[in-house]
Order: sequence, then structure tokens, then C-alpha cells
Amino acid sequence: MSLRAHALPITSGLHRLTASLARLPSRMLKAAALARSRRALRHLDDHLLRDVGLTRSEALTEAAQSAWKAPAHWQE
Repeated sequence: MSLRAHALPITSGLHRLTASLARLPSRMLKAAALARSRRALRHLDDHLLRDVGLTRSEALTEAAQSAWKAPAHWQE
């Protein structure tokens, strides 16, 4: 077996790691924005919650979620 055949899995792993690290700042900014949005949900009055289509219970449940638990449509 050639040396290149042995190196390919390492190179592939490094590429995935580099790509993952490159997305880290974007993911951190998204998590921070999500955390701000969830904190804001706690302070909305019932009238504003009705405007966005949420009940008080739904808003509090969403606000309790971790910033790292992003909705599926946010995940890359």
C-alpha cells in the first residue's frame, strides 16, 4: 500500500476540522443572537406574544432552551 493511501484519512480529517473551525465564529454569533431572542421572549406581554403567535407557556418553554440548541433550520 502506498504512503498516499495512508495519508488520505488524516488529510480528510484535517479538512473537516478546518472547515468546522472556520464555521465556529458564525455559529457563536448565531447562538448569541438566539440567546438574546429567547431572553426577550420572557419580557413580552401577552398582547405582543399573540402578535407573534405564541402563548405565554410556549414563550417560557422556548426561553428556557439553551442557546446551543438551535432550531433545525438554523443548523448548517
